[in-house]
Amino acid sequence: MFDVAIVGGGPVGACAGALLARGTPGVAGLSVALLEPRPPGVVPANARIDPRVVALSRASERLLRRAGAWTQIPSERLSAYERMRIWHESIAPTSGDVLVFDAADVAEPNLGYIAESRALQAALLAAFAEAGGHIEPGPFSSLSIGADEVTVSTPQGVLTARLVIGADGAQSVLRAAAGLTVEVRAYGQTAIVANVATERPHQSTAWQRFMRDGTLAFLPLADGASSIVWSADDVRAVSLVSLSDAAFAAELERASDGALGSTRLLSERLSFPLMRLAAQRYVAQRVALIGDAAHVVHPLAGQGVNLGLLDAAALAQQIKSAVAAREDPGALRTLRAYERWRKSEVAAMAISIDTFDRLLAHGAGPVARLAQRGLSWVNASQELRRFFIRRALGLSGELPEAAR
Repeated sequence: MFDVAIVGGGPVGACAGALLARGTPGVAGLSVALLEPRPPGVVPANARIDPRVVALSRASERLLRRAGAWTQIPSERLSAYERMRIWHESIAPTSGDVLVFDAADVAEPNLGYIAESRALQAALLAAFAEAGGHIEPGPFSSLSIGADEVTVSTPQGVLTARLVIGADGAQSVLRAAAGLTVEVRAYGQTAIVANVATERPHQSTAWQRFMRDGTLAFLPLADGASSIVWSADDVRAVSLVSLSDAAFAAELERASDGALGSTRLLSERLSFPLMRLAAQRYVAQRVALIGDAAHVVHPLAGQGVNLGLLDAAALAQQIKSAVAAREDPGALRTLRAYERWRKSEVAAMAISIDTFDRLLAHGAGPVARLAQRGLSWVNASQELRRFFIRRALGLSGELPEAAR
C-alpha cells in the first residue's frame, strides 16, 4: 500500500509527487505512486521549442528547486524575462504611458521564466523518480473509497493508498469518480498559441497588449523567438485560425501595433476555448484536487501553472505535517485545512484576472476608460509598480514553505 496515489503526471501532479517523495528534516519521504499513461519522450537538443509553454514565477522556481527539478530543465528550454511592457490599444507601444515592470526595480535578477511545458514535465517526473516515486504507466479506470484506504484501478491492476490526489486536468476523471462538482463559465474567447520569429529582438521582455476584442502577449523564448498567446473573441478566433500563415502573421503584426516589427510563424497554431472552472469542493474523504482539476483561470496573467504548483506545495506541506504528527494524511480534517488555504488564494487571483479581462480587454464606458488610464498611473508610481511586481513574482499571499 502507498501513502499517496496521484492521478495525472503533468507538471502539477509530478511536482506534488516529487515534494511528497523527498524527505525533509524530521519527516521521511512518503511512498507515492503516480499514474501517467503518456509521459513525454526525450526531446532532442536541437528540436525547436514546442508552442506549449508556461510562465514560471519566482515562487514556482523556488519550489521546483526544492522538488529537485529545476536543474533538470535544459537551459535551451528555459528563458528568463527581465521586464514586462503592458499597454492598451488606445496608446502606442512606444508611449511613455506604457506600463513597464522591471526586475531591477525590486533588485531581482528577473521577473520569472518562460519554460517549455514538456521539458518542465520531464524534469519533474525525473525528480519524482529520483526521489523514489513509482510511475504507473496505465490510465485511471475507477475509484473505491474506504474507511482507511482508497483503491485506484487501472487496466494493469489496482493500487491502494491512504490518499488519492487528482491532478488530471480540467476534465478530471478522478474528480468525477469522487463525486466532486464544478462550476464552469465560458469566456466566449479562444486562445491561439504559436511560436514566431520577430523582426526586432524581444529584449528578454514579455509584451502584452489589451484590445477591445481580446489580449495578445509575446513571451520571450531562449532561442530568440517568441511564444504568442492571443486570447481573441470566438468569432475573431475562428477567422484567425482559418488564415494562411502569411495572412495570420500580417494580422499578428497589426494586432501588436508593430511592437516587435514583422513576424513569421515557426510552429503550428494551436487553439483552445477559454473558460473559468472552480470546483465547489477541493477535497473529500481521502481525495484532494490540485491544479486544473480544482480550478482554471484566464491565461492573460500567466498564473495557471503557478497556482497549480502552489496547490501541490501546500498539499504536500499539509500531508507531511499530518504524518509528522502521526495523523492520518487522508483524513478530511487534514484535507480541509489545505482546501481553506488554497481556495481563498485562488479565488482572489481569479477575481483579479477576470476584472482585468473585463475592463482592459473588453471594457467600454467610463469605468473601463478609467481602468485603462490606470495603467499609466501605476507606471508613474514606484510603490505601486513594486507592489504589482511582487505579485507577478508570486511572493505575496500565504506561501507554502517550499516557495519561500
